[in-house]
Amino acid sequence: MGTLYTEILYRPLFNAVVFLYDILPGNDFGLAIIALTAVIRILFFPLSIKTVRSQKELNQLNPKIKEIKERLKGDSATQSAEIMKLYKEHNINPLAGCLPIIIQLPILIALYQAFIAGLKPENLSMLYGFVSNPGEINKISFSFIDITSKMPILAIFAGGAQFVQAWATKAQNQGASLNKEMAALNSQMLYFFPIMIIVIGWNLPAGLILYWITTTIFSILEQLYIKHRG
Repeated sequence: MGTLYTEILYRPLFNAVVFLYDILPGNDFGLAIIALTAVIRILFFPLSIKTVRSQKELNQLNPKIKEIKERLKGDSATQSAEIMKLYKEHNINPLAGCLPIIIQLPILIALYQAFIAGLKPENLSMLYGFVSNPGEINKISFSFIDITSKMPILAIFAGGAQFVQAWATKAQNQGASLNKEMAALNSQMLYFFPIMIIVIGWNLPAGLILYWITTTIFSILEQLYIKHRG
């Protein structure tokens, strides 16, 4: 299983980030991380949009679901059947929003490992024949960021980007009829998640924070796209 994961996900992504490092101006590994993250997010754009739209459609059904639960209180079997019938009438799969996340998770893990491995010369033996071996990776990105060292200012920036994404998500759901629990969770996440990102990112290598900032910015752009295109 480990070999399958290595050959299908980890090794291709590792080669991709080193390939980008080789061809991008200045042999900048931080720029290679940003570029590869952007490529991955663009490839998964249709799935990400599907996730956001599925959640939006489910939010719109919340009043009807609440009515069914109140009307059939105490009869969980009939309650579940009515809710499933409601989903079918509106052509909604309640699990559709989860599938893209499940598919993307192993790829995100492999990306994380590829960024770490790309900095270790001993791992360059995993490069394909057509990918040039750089010999040694330049650890300084954009002339001032050591991508192997922690950089608190980047962690704060990542937290700020996460706050903007959480705010955009809350604004997007403002017109939806969310239940009290979900509304309270959204309000808590608006502040809690950005703070958590700052705390975690404070001691992480700057290269990984660049990845997180890039993927967060893409999430914000996707939400704006859904807002304006519907």
